[in-house]
Amino acid sequence: MKIIKFGGSSVANPDNIKKVFSIIQDKLKRHEVSVVFSAFGGVTESLLTIARLAREGDQVYRDLLQTLEEKHLDIVRQLIAVQNQSTVMTYVKVRFNELEDLFHGIYLIKENSTRTLDYVVSFGERLSAFILAEALVARGLKTIFLDAREVIRTNDRFGQARVDFEVTNALIRDYYQKHDGIKVITGFIASTAKGETTTLGRSGSDYTAAIFAGALDADDLEIWTDVSGVLTSDPKLVYTAFTIPQLSYNEAMELSHFGAKVIFPATMQPAMKKNIPIYIKNTFEPENPGTLINGEVTNGALIKGISSMSNISIVTVQGASLLDGVAGSRVFKALAEAKVNIVLISQASSEHSICLAIKTGEAYLAKEVVEKEFYYEIKSGEMDEVSLMHGFATIAVVGENMKQNPGASGRMFRALGRNNINVAAIAQGSSELNISAVIPQPDLQKALNALHEAFFLSENKVLHVFLVGTGLIGQALIKMIAIQQEKLRGESELDIQIHGLANSRFMAFHEDGFDLKNPYQLSDSDQKMDLERFVQMMEEMNFSNSVFVDCTASQDVADAYSRILEAKVAIVTPNKKANSGSMEQYRSLKRLAKKRGVKFLYETNVAAGLPVINTLSDLMLSGDKVIRIEAVLSGSMNFIFSELENGQPFSEVVRIAKEKGYTEPDPRDDLSGMDVARKILILGREAEQELEFEDISIQSMVPEDCQDAKSVEEFFAKLKVHDAEFAKMLKEANKKGEKLRFMATLENGKAKVGLNSLPNAHPFSSLSGSDNMILLTTERYLDRPMIIRGPGAGADVTAAGVFADVIRIGNYTRE
Repeated sequence: MKIIKFGGSSVANPDNIKKVFSIIQDKLKRHEVSVVFSAFGGVTESLLTIARLAREGDQVYRDLLQTLEEKHLDIVRQLIAVQNQSTVMTYVKVRFNELEDLFHGIYLIKENSTRTLDYVVSFGERLSAFILAEALVARGLKTIFLDAREVIRTNDRFGQARVDFEVTNALIRDYYQKHDGIKVITGFIASTAKGETTTLGRSGSDYTAAIFAGALDADDLEIWTDVSGVLTSDPKLVYTAFTIPQLSYNEAMELSHFGAKVIFPATMQPAMKKNIPIYIKNTFEPENPGTLINGEVTNGALIKGISSMSNISIVTVQGASLLDGVAGSRVFKALAEAKVNIVLISQASSEHSICLAIKTGEAYLAKEVVEKEFYYEIKSGEMDEVSLMHGFATIAVVGENMKQNPGASGRMFRALGRNNINVAAIAQGSSELNISAVIPQPDLQKALNALHEAFFLSENKVLHVFLVGTGLIGQALIKMIAIQQEKLRGESELDIQIHGLANSRFMAFHEDGFDLKNPYQLSDSDQKMDLERFVQMMEEMNFSNSVFVDCTASQDVADAYSRILEAKVAIVTPNKKANSGSMEQYRSLKRLAKKRGVKFLYETNVAAGLPVINTLSDLMLSGDKVIRIEAVLSGSMNFIFSELENGQPFSEVVRIAKEKGYTEPDPRDDLSGMDVARKILILGREAEQELEFEDISIQSMVPEDCQDAKSVEEFFAKLKVHDAEFAKMLKEANKKGEKLRFMATLENGKAKVGLNSLPNAHPFSSLSGSDNMILLTTERYLDRPMIIRGPGAGADVTAAGVFADVIRIGNYTRE
């Protein structure tokens, strides 16, 4: 005997029902089958809505009832041939006449008790099961419609009745002995000994199926729904969640208690007592094996799943009275009498306080009943007033293998800590079946993803990148990540995924990460770029190990860094605007990154991919002191002045530099010296110098009459007039055996930027092309300065530096 149950989504419409019938017919080839049906999708909710409207005196209920009747009649028309419809149509119309009278009564007396509501919602299953039984008869199958109220006996706790298994099992067995054929059974509903209609509560149709399976000693129980089994976590919050092949009964019970919605504890009890396997299957993917729940504990993964519950409040009871050993029992008794469900309990070893996690909807009632129980103790000061804190969620990692394998709790809390997720309360049973924690509700999705990664995807650390700026540097970065993606996964166990892309006009997002092998091209079919919305989407996606990469030169983007760091998202950027603002802003960003436990990396602020910032930082951390910094920090300016030596006019060399992509679109941004000034400012601050931008002396290479040119072409036309002046400077330098280099110097807290004529023996004189060079004279490198040299301009080398910073964050999160 096989008991099969189909949920509301499986029978939501005729197309779905036809899939269900195919599954049933396939099962009948090999097994004796009984089928339990829920109400058609959405019907139970509609019946409750109609009842509420009728109670409120809103005559709209009549229209909704008519719509609901038509829905059922339409299903009959599509499933059963006209010549066979009369019996079913009559049954449906009679039931809806009864409903019309029932709702009219509710409308008149303005009352619908739980007893009445149980009777109201029973029509959903009674209608669906009867219609489907007749539809199966029309397909040549010998079926019998069984109203479960005939055989399932309960108490009169309406809304969530308790089953009398001794009577129920006897009635079910007796019915099966007297009736042949395929039983089509109403889920969810039962009756009292007096014949009053009751319901079995949450997941009642699953429970019905389990009751029949237990009573009949079925070979197995199959629950068909719209998901392929029990998943490792909530797929709406964890996009990498996957089906768990097998669970023990205890594991399934724990997962369901802490929020897993596919199966509920009551469903498992009857099957668990008889050790009947339970299969969770997907109606829309019948070939998928789904999840098997049985009595076996399988070796393998440390945990089986991660579940969660939202809208939790923390109720804290504390005071000296708890030390007497009796007060604790009084707390739980008061809550039990008020029917307040406790999700999690955490108690300090001092026994001075008890922390309870309770659904927010019951939190104020919990506070009220506990304070009433301890009225005199609170009044005398022996107990504190009960405190309430809202805005929390619970998470639980579940698995029987935690008993034999130490380290689960360490892995769990290390993953939460690495993602700056504060834990408000912790609980673990002596069975070591689950570890539970209470965390802030806004951190729930990040916590679930962090834990899922730590326990199920631990071979690869996943970085979730949001990239703003898809110009030359951004495109080069995407290409590098795509090329190195497989190698990083295989050799460095690092998986870099890009979930957000934006340029100055458009933006796009992808929950699973863009396919980097086929780079996504932003277009007018995407959302219009809105920086506020981009950051908001990044916050809402709330991935663990998120990295915001800014490959722009935008002040607006830099102004958003504080908010991004506050959201616990790391930042990697070649954009100098943030670090070259005020000293207070520079310090504020550093403090905020440290406070939120995330990285703010900007190695490429100064010399593209050259390791300048990190080297300087290491020197300072190790106790060295910077005496002087000399630097050629503009690849474009060095290219211009080194190429000038080949005899070409200054204006022509500048144009060549622009065409090669060494300068900004408007070369005046480079020639002004402002860019170099920002770089030496950042280096000075990294060297622990108190330095503001206004403190820097800047010599601009833009002739005065060229500054106001209205276009780049006009600028070049005016610049050509000054070619002779630059040729004269070059000639004078050559006469002295020197070379022209545009450089920055920092010494004694003062910085200057400008054109210098340097001896041939000076290290800078050997520079060519777009190379940069930095000389660090420190207390340790006094006689012979440390020299850092290499390409300091170009999209590829800058992107490489950005890429290195991203990888660095991946290595940091792994520590």
